Amino acid sequence: MVSLAGVDAPSLSRCAALADELDRRAVPLTLLIAPRHAGTPAEWVQWVRDRHRNGDDVLMHGFDHTPDPRSLTLSLGRRAEFATLPAHEAGLRLTAAMSAMERAALPVDGFAPPRWMASAGTVIALQRKGFRLCADLMSIRDLHTGIRVRARVHALAGSERTESWRGFALVRTAIRTARRGGTVRLAVDAVDLTRSTHRVALLDAVDAALDNAATPLTYRSTTIARAA
Repeated sequence: MVSLAGVDAPSLSRCAALADELDRRAVPLTLLIAPRHAGTPAEWVQWVRDRHRNGDDVLMHGFDHTPDPRSLTLSLGRRAEFATLPAHEAGLRLTAAMSAMERAALPVDGFAPPRWMASAGTVIALQRKGFRLCADLMSIRDLHTGIRVRARVHALAGSERTESWRGFALVRTAIRTARRGGTVRLAVDAVDLTRSTHRVALLDAVDAALDNAATPLTYRSTTIARAA
């Protein structure tokens, strides 16, 4: 599974180029969309709609990525919006997020929290709101059936000094996971596509997984396949 976050107008050409590369490999893309940034008509929002209609998946990616002021993640400089929220406050943000997604003509029932960190209260709120799927750092949950696919997200974010090593490690991880029949979860942010080494490493990891008999899936099709 390949997920892409941070799609916006400045990054659209880079995101489209990555999507085209994955299309050539018959690998669907899961787009992580922050609802607050999708509320106004824009070319990139239409591109997301078109990708969704043509088989890519779309997950709600938090609301506006503003962290909970009580959260310890602030000291780490992270925007982990849903990492510590209780169920009531998570529900309020989800209500606003759902409205924004509907206005953007992108109603979805899958959720991926910013920084892949979701509190127990967030999971409860998602269930109450009728969401089907929650993808966090270590697993993919089917909120209707209780099925949980355990698999860690692997991303390329990091300093320029370590990007070559991280790219090599990403490819090796994809190979090892695919060989043992595990779930390979690869994540990239649109801002990282400005570095050609990041883009090449991601595609190398995709190719390595495919070469080792991995089956291309989206987050939604993963939980359905596991249930079957």
